[in-house]
Amino acid sequence: MYDTCMKHLDGKWLIGVSGGPDSMALLNMCLESNTFVHAAMVNYHHRPEADMEEQGVRAFCMAHHVELSVLSTPFQARGNFEAEARKHRYDFFVKLVKEYDLAGVLIAHQEDDLLETYFMQKERHLVPETYGLAEEMHYQGILVKRPLLSFTKRQLLEYCVEKEIPYWVDSTNNDRSLARNRIRQDLVSGMNAEERAEVRKEIHRENEALQDRRRRMNSMVEKKRIPFGEYRSLCEEDRLTLLRSLLDEKGSHHTLKHLEALDDIIMKKDMFLLEADERWLVSDGSFFYLMDPLKPYCFEVHDVQQLLGLGRQQCFLVEKGKPGVNAVTLKETDFPVTVRNFQDGDVIEMRFGTKPVHRFFIDRKIPLYQRAVWPVVVNQAGEVILVPGLGCSVDHYSFEPQVSVLQLFVTYIEGGDFHA
Repeated sequence: MYDTCMKHLDGKWLIGVSGGPDSMALLNMCLESNTFVHAAMVNYHHRPEADMEEQGVRAFCMAHHVELSVLSTPFQARGNFEAEARKHRYDFFVKLVKEYDLAGVLIAHQEDDLLETYFMQKERHLVPETYGLAEEMHYQGILVKRPLLSFTKRQLLEYCVEKEIPYWVDSTNNDRSLARNRIRQDLVSGMNAEERAEVRKEIHRENEALQDRRRRMNSMVEKKRIPFGEYRSLCEEDRLTLLRSLLDEKGSHHTLKHLEALDDIIMKKDMFLLEADERWLVSDGSFFYLMDPLKPYCFEVHDVQQLLGLGRQQCFLVEKGKPGVNAVTLKETDFPVTVRNFQDGDVIEMRFGTKPVHRFFIDRKIPLYQRAVWPVVVNQAGEVILVPGLGCSVDHYSFEPQVSVLQLFVTYIEGGDFHA
């Protein structure tokens, strides 16, 4: 019945083996189809029977002349055990694929896993890369294949019994505190073939719609800058898909709740600066886009020549003074002088009175990411004596200023780069 259930795969593959019936069935199917494999097992040492299972897998691999690599160092998760254990496991797989120059990784996920994952995605309101499980995916550039998605767990158990393949059942599968176990017991295990087929059709429809939406939204994301008007004219599902495509370009993943929170800000505000993993999601009033963070800075100088010596930095330029709103005349008592980025609470004494610097930004509609690194010049008393674009303080003005400090606007250019 099961003799030809898996086709031969060219090349040499890494196969993840846990000792459970699914992975032991896949390992034996690879042997039957003459697929060349190298087995990999991770022993987390979280269950009393873990060492016994490792020995059983070692014995099977030795008897069938299968190379086996075992990661057996004790594992401690700092947060979600399942998520961290998965990363621990897959990082090990990637290391082995590279070390032994393998074609990729074979994982023994089967139909029950597919259905459980789909129900978990719906329960948690996730917007995933794929609903259910994809037959193929990439992890850190490594191909991962799931050749058993058309098999139920019961079929794989029957296969192991028929072929007399040893397997070990994870005792934590009965722990109902784990969402996957609860879904398995309450939903998936009791489904008949017709019900399973209907859910698989539903998953297929969801993925077709998801891919169509992604294709449409990617055409906007490729422009790098997203117009507010165009974004706000989209339906919510399209907006959330666009955000996921934009934010996940480096492989990160965001929950639906997080995407909805970002969407709410973009729909209501024309100005924002939001942290997005290691980047900034920023707006300039008409568009929003991702950019690398601009770093805060602070330069202390002790005379005019040293100040002029700063020259061109990432966000400002110091040059010989020219009359205007970027110029300042310095006194000996001002030194040491500091050139730093704007900070909340900065004020400057102008001819017309005290001016909070943030009001200047608001009046000029300066984007928040520009405000974060706007230069100010501060004397040794801690007084702001120059805000480029606004001017110098009332007692630092002259017709022959010594120094001009210019704000360098970091602007978007065609192709997706940002330049001062």
